[in-house]
Amino acid sequence: MAVTIKDVAKKAGVSISTVSRVINKSKPVSPEIRKKVLEVIDELGYRPNEIARTLVTKKSYLIGLIVTDISNPYIAEMVRGVEEIGKMYNYDVLLCSTYGDKAAEMKYMQLLNRKQVEGIILISDELRGEIKEKVKEIKIPFVYLSRYTYEKDYPTVTINYLDAAYEMTNYLISLGHKNIAYLGNKGEENSLSELMLKGYKKAIKENDKRSEIIYLAKGKKIEHGYNVAKEILDKNSDVTAIFCSNDELAIGVINYFHDNNIKVPEDISVTGCGDIKIASILRPKLTTIREPFYDIGAVAIRRIIKELKGEKVEEKDIILPFKIEKRDSTKKLK
Repeated sequence: MAVTIKDVAKKAGVSISTVSRVINKSKPVSPEIRKKVLEVIDELGYRPNEIARTLVTKKSYLIGLIVTDISNPYIAEMVRGVEEIGKMYNYDVLLCSTYGDKAAEMKYMQLLNRKQVEGIILISDELRGEIKEKVKEIKIPFVYLSRYTYEKDYPTVTINYLDAAYEMTNYLISLGHKNIAYLGNKGEENSLSELMLKGYKKAIKENDKRSEIIYLAKGKKIEHGYNVAKEILDKNSDVTAIFCSNDELAIGVINYFHDNNIKVPEDISVTGCGDIKIASILRPKLTTIREPFYDIGAVAIRRIIKELKGEKVEEKDIILPFKIEKRDSTKKLK
């Protein structure tokens, strides 16, 4: 038979309400009594009824996390950050993976609300209107994370993509490249690729004798980069460097060049953004903008926990530092 709170109270020689205060930290209890109750709890192996505890404390110590696909390496890193920081503050994470099914996002929002989570983190390519309405309805702390779109009205944790693209373009210019192509994707509204394009244009404009060379792939996956690489060289044979808005596009470009005996970086330099795990395994290793995925997840849940505790919360948008990882896919021109 399971040990009950009544058993603990009897063994410790205190009232049931005193045991409840110790467990829930709801009211002050003398150090001696607290020590005695905790010792009995440990001795009897008592585990509180979480549902009853939630009703008493009005806290579930649960954070909901909705992701597009947990198998995606950068999402896995974000999830690890969320989970590890959650454990530090005694919060459990309920993980829901939609596998790209947009309807599933709403389904999980409703499910997490029924589970009485105290906050929700959504990692998704875009924030749809019905999800925004649901966030307003449930009125709990919410953070939106994305590598591809930004939202002005909802808290997020990210890097400054405009500055990152500006810095990467200037790095290529410092290597002596004059004809630098930018490869982005035809993204959703509020696309981060558009912000990166602005950073690229800013760097090009500040340097005389250079012109903008812009291409937009039909998507953001490896195959989309592969498919547009031929077009770039056919129309701009003097291009010496290609800056891609994400690592997947860059890997696609490099794969196309490999299949067509074009050497990277001897014949052309290629850079990306993200620093997903394969970027440092690829040959040549990819020069890219490092996004701190683990830190993004960690800071996202920390923001929610601060809000729940009534602590001062940072600005709505938390901007983390990025880094240019200089590897083997770029070459200095003579």
